[in-house]
Amino acid sequence: MATQTTASCTGSTLLQPISEIINLPVDQVNFVACQLFALMMAVWFRIYLHPSKTSPFIRHVVATLLGFYLALFCFGWYSLHFLVQSGLSYSVMVFAGLEHMHKYCFIVTLGYLLLCQITRVYVFDYGMYSADFTGPMMVITQKITSLAFEIHDGLTKREGQLTPSQKYLAISRMPSLLEYLSYNCNFMGILAGPTCSYNDYMAFIEGTCYQPRHQENANGKENGKYKQSEPSPKNDVIAKLCTCAISLAIYLSLCQLLPVEHSIDDDFVSSTPFHLQVIYLYLAMLALRPKYYFVWTLADAINNAAGFGFNGYNKDGSPRWDLISNLRILDIEFATSFKMFLDNWNIQTALWLKRVCYERCHINPMAATFLLSALWHGVYPGYYLTFLTGIAMTMAARAVRHNIRPYFLVSDSYKRIYHVITWAWTQVAISYTVAPFVLLAVGPSLKFYRFSSSAEHECLHNSFNS
Repeated sequence: MATQTTASCTGSTLLQPISEIINLPVDQVNFVACQLFALMMAVWFRIYLHPSKTSPFIRHVVATLLGFYLALFCFGWYSLHFLVQSGLSYSVMVFAGLEHMHKYCFIVTLGYLLLCQITRVYVFDYGMYSADFTGPMMVITQKITSLAFEIHDGLTKREGQLTPSQKYLAISRMPSLLEYLSYNCNFMGILAGPTCSYNDYMAFIEGTCYQPRHQENANGKENGKYKQSEPSPKNDVIAKLCTCAISLAIYLSLCQLLPVEHSIDDDFVSSTPFHLQVIYLYLAMLALRPKYYFVWTLADAINNAAGFGFNGYNKDGSPRWDLISNLRILDIEFATSFKMFLDNWNIQTALWLKRVCYERCHINPMAATFLLSALWHGVYPGYYLTFLTGIAMTMAARAVRHNIRPYFLVSDSYKRIYHVITWAWTQVAISYTVAPFVLLAVGPSLKFYRFSSSAEHECLHNSFNS
């Protein structure tokens, strides 16, 4: 019931009556209300504080103050952690030597996030699925650490030492305190992100984001057509809001019907055939994903409504507003490989992990990246079980693709069969890998592994006997 989580709400209780009517925790109601308010402010920001009408200073100030207001409404005095984390990290950037500043900043920022996660989980509300102040800190951590590495690249390295994307992202001067706070805590991304590069954010603030820009994932070919007038995000914002509505409706309809915890229920496991257990697990995970679709798509729509997120034009001349999009839903649901699923899920976090860890770590970068991802997500044991399993799944998927895929490339019909098989395998593998991430604790996670392995063993035994 909503009233059961009222005591854990650290923000405003103004919307408590609505919380009780719709039977959702008040902190989650606050979050959605603040995001809808941010959406309206984004439209106002784009129209009335357009770069052609006001200065970057004013845009920075308004974006930052609105961000602090939303943080205070949602998290109360806990939002001070955003300022403490940002302040400590900025001090490191200013006073530490440029040669090692990025490393110290990384340790301080991630360390403070972990400290807050430990106290929240093991002191206050272990296991609660509610909005919490460490969620925004996770995005701020991404921004601060990215910024530190980009400053280090821009001020200490020669161009020949940088990759093309690092050249584009490199920062040639230290941001002012206002620019830094605006980047970290602006109202468009303070609650749910997504993260973005500092250079892209500054281009948005200064009004230069509609000029031809570098694209990290581009194939090197440009269509040569750039519209002179500023493109409107209206159609994309409306489409994303429709996606949000559909996702929210699906999630609210199915989340109570298909709880993941049911997959480790003793009676369910003992009375249900293995193949039906697998199908249930897939459906339970499928029912969970729309929650993330809703949150991330709404956050993307807010940024687009403010004029942030323009990413060039499609071949047909229509504008693209996916610069900071966090997911591609169809590519996720129809992914035919573990890598394809991960590449289209939480895209900006994957880019952050790639830029600050995978491309820079010289010893087993894949394991280091999975470990960093687990540390960044928090301190629940289930997170670490998921990412350890993810390493094994990634290696297995690479081996299968390398050794088996060539046999299916002989004809189109074989390719279609391969795609169906790999889609089914990918969905099952993702569901199996992510289950501890949802179950959180060690006991339920190990129980899930034990039931899964015993059910699989029994299934194989029955198959051989028959």
